[in-house]
Parts: sequence; C-alpha cells; structure tokens
Amino acid sequence: MRNTRAISWINAARRDFENFPADVQREALRALTVAAEGGKASQVKPFKGVEGGVFEIALKYRGDAFRVLYALQIATAIVVIHAFKKKSKSGIKTPQHEVEVIRQRVKRLKEGLR
Repeated sequence: MRNTRAISWINAARRDFENFPADVQREALRALTVAAEGGKASQVKPFKGVEGGVFEIALKYRGDAFRVLYALQIATAIVVIHAFKKKSKSGIKTPQHEVEVIRQRVKRLKEGLR
C-alpha cells in the first residue's frame, strides 16, 4: 500500500489554476499526483525564490508558460500555494511580484502551523 499524501490548495491558487487550459491542468495534476506518491515528475524543479521545500511545476502550452508551485515541508499534505501564467519580460526569470505572492503565502502557511 502506498503512503500517498493529500493535496490541498490555497483558494486563490485553485481559482487561478481553474483558468488554465484543460491540457495544462491535466499535466499539472499528474505532476502533483506523482509528488503526493513520493516522486518527482520531470517538469518539477525546486523553486529558488524562497526557502527550501517549495517546488515549481513548469509547463509550456501553445507558446505560453504556466507555473504551479507547491510546498512539501509545511504540512503533512502537499499544499498548492500559487498558480500563474508566466508573463516575464525579463527572460526566464520569474517576475518579482509573483515571487512576493509566493513568499507571503508560504509565510502565512508557516505561521498557521505554530
């Protein structure tokens, strides 16, 4: 029997995710399922903009880039903290306002566990 972790969502992340194209949603959910089962999908990498334990699912679809970020080390569940369509004007770097949203949500999650 597998020890699968639950996947929970910050409401705003869920709303943003639901606006993604269906194919992107399907791929991201596959990657989240792999993470919940203890693995790491090929589209996943550690997110360097915040302290450890946050991972980024990077998906391309019809010339657009979509990102779903989740945290592993905050709770017993995998927590999806942010989902956005990347519109970087500075190359591959994640826009600073998106990094700030991620930092704030991680901070609130950690504070909620104390």
